[in-house]
Amino acid sequence: MKSDTENPIKTPQETFTVSSLNRLAKSLLENHLGYILVEGEISNLAKPASGHWYLTLKDSKAQIRCAMFAGNNRRVSFQVENGQQVKLSGRISLYEGRGEYQLIINTMEQYGTGDLQKQYEVLKLKLKECGLFDSERKKAMHTRYKHIGLITSQSGAALQDMISVFRNRLPITTLTLIPASVQGENAPSELISAIEHANKIASTVGIEALIVGRGGGSIEDLQAFNNEDLAFAIDASELPICSAVGHEIDFTIADLVADLRAPTPSAAAEMLSRDKDEYSISFKQYHNKLERLIEQYIKTKLISLNAFQQRLKQPRRKLSESAQQVDYFESQLIRLTTSRIKETRGILNGAQRNLLSNSPQQILKRISLQVSDIRRRFELISEVEINKRKINLAQLTRSLNGVSPLNTLARGYSITTIGEERVVRNTSNLNIGDQICTRLNKGRVISTIETIQNNSDTRKSK
Repeated sequence: MKSDTENPIKTPQETFTVSSLNRLAKSLLENHLGYILVEGEISNLAKPASGHWYLTLKDSKAQIRCAMFAGNNRRVSFQVENGQQVKLSGRISLYEGRGEYQLIINTMEQYGTGDLQKQYEVLKLKLKECGLFDSERKKAMHTRYKHIGLITSQSGAALQDMISVFRNRLPITTLTLIPASVQGENAPSELISAIEHANKIASTVGIEALIVGRGGGSIEDLQAFNNEDLAFAIDASELPICSAVGHEIDFTIADLVADLRAPTPSAAAEMLSRDKDEYSISFKQYHNKLERLIEQYIKTKLISLNAFQQRLKQPRRKLSESAQQVDYFESQLIRLTTSRIKETRGILNGAQRNLLSNSPQQILKRISLQVSDIRRRFELISEVEINKRKINLAQLTRSLNGVSPLNTLARGYSITTIGEERVVRNTSNLNIGDQICTRLNKGRVISTIETIQNNSDTRKSK
């Protein structure tokens, strides 16, 4: 049979082995394409101990596996990372062992940052400014949960890894799966719905915490966990959430927002559970501590019991001492009672004296004496005052008599009035025919005017 390279076209009757077919494909690729230039975004970068680099070069529609051997990658002048946009030169080949074609890289130039990486950085900065990464917003998580919800794909290896860890470490932990897609266009919305559903049923079924995660993959595979709406759903969850996405080197937005980040799903299960061996050790420690406390308690009680036994006396001696105490208390009681009676008697006698001195009869006597004294002083004061008033009245009488018209009349004078009201002082107030009244010292004279004489003229009645 001729070599595959010499006769690339086989007749339908000839049968290929897998190895011969892969060799033929490899020969066709390497001989017909040669060296080419390709640009794209780096993902799934791996740098094993051999020094070779393995990565995936992708754009928005396709991807290709690449390998860059140690002799060539030493000439790369920049730090190669996932998400970088690069321009590669190399040759197309085929890895016969897996039947996968790949690009063997000769040179690598930095061409820019990949679109997905750019989107990641922009969203990361936005959410950081919103405060979603602040430690104050994160709820504390521990290893004492009794019931944990698992949000992941029900067919993924991550689910089985977490179940296995929980069963090995602490089998009594209850696990509830809330299934959701972890890759693809619908994955973010399904993850959000699963988180919201877990919070709704938490109080009913008793879920205390959530693990949201999946196994490793390329940046495209993990893109569902770099979703803005999912980040806000994680932040809004009342249940604490542990994010366990990919491998240790993979960091997603969900990891940064979650209350706790685990490098892998298995690590998340370990971080939220205590090893049963730890419980066994703790139980032994508590058991030993309890034994020591019981021993110490028994020793303390024995010491107290011995002390009580030493102080315990014979009944007769105890009765004798009690009888002496009774006699003492009896004498004290008699003394205190006698003293109290004397004191009470003195108080009673004082009250009796006060009662006698304040009896109605004594009060009336005191009031009567007070009234007599007041009457005597009143009569004395009244007599003095009356005499003083009599003297003043006599003086006023003498003064009044000195100016009284009656004294004037007694000396021979008279007072003439028209009627009994108006005193006549001159003739200008009189008219012929007026009646006048002349008052003498004794008696009155009623006259009718016939003639009026003035100093200047004389008027007569007609």
